[in-house]
Amino acid sequence: MVILENVTTPTDQTKQQKYKMLFQQIRDIVSKEEDLTANLGNIAAVVHYTMEFDWTGFYKVKNGELVLGPFQGPAAVSRIALGEGVCGTAYAKECTIVVDDVEQFVGYVPCSELDKSEISLPAFHKGEVALIFNINSHKMKNFDDTDRRYLEELMHLLEEIL
Repeated sequence: MVILENVTTPTDQTKQQKYKMLFQQIRDIVSKEEDLTANLGNIAAVVHYTMEFDWTGFYKVKNGELVLGPFQGPAAVSRIALGEGVCGTAYAKECTIVVDDVEQFVGYVPCSELDKSEISLPAFHKGEVALIFNINSHKMKNFDDTDRRYLEELMHLLEEIL
């Protein structure tokens, strides 16, 4: 049995340094486990706690809609239609969506009144969106180019194991 150490991140690290450390942990996780659900659960946990996000999780594409997968944070919407909310829009447009202020996003699906910003990223399998990684923050404009770049790299890593 492999025991993962609790994720602890020194507060003096930059966002970029945290992501680099995170990627090493994620590569280690996926190299030792073949089950996708187990990997997604651990990835959601290490991203959530390392980056101190408020909700971090995956939605799997099933029968043309998004179905809630492994996540960290409060309870979430179980199913999201194509084009609905930030996740459904990332799914429909097949691209990363960054929302600085969720109240300004047309069609936003509120999960928590505390949510202020959000990022949703797709992962592809056989040329089609197979998975959406979604992260919410209680901070306005919390996601920048650094988040986008590293999280998109994470999605490419996940595409290798889908």
